[in-house]
Amino acid sequence: MTTQRQRLGQRGEALARRHMEARGHAVLETNYRTGSGEIDLVTRMDGVLVFVEVRTKRGGGFGPPEESVTRDKRSRLVVCAQEYLEAIDAGDVEWRIDVFAIEMDSRGRLLRLDVIENAVEL
Repeated sequence: MTTQRQRLGQRGEALARRHMEARGHAVLETNYRTGSGEIDLVTRMDGVLVFVEVRTKRGGGFGPPEESVTRDKRSRLVVCAQEYLEAIDAGDVEWRIDVFAIEMDSRGRLLRLDVIENAVEL
């Protein structure tokens, strides 16, 4: 069963994917699972691999979506990215982790979509 929260997350991920593709990114993976967690999107542009964490919220309660990427979550994102790089035998490729902060109103209309590039220190 898909919950309302899962549907909201899926909608945010679809918006992020379209945003990345419109800017020339090739989407390599969606919802890539590793032993340590999941990467929402993996893209490539100009030889750089971009690991994307999407945070989508409805309403203004509990702060903006980007604040929900805690220190623990950032650490897991780095580990997941490293596991992906090992799995594809990427060698010495340039990569980064971006965060999409997406806010929607109660009717599901987009209020804000911000991309925070290099959101996680490597």
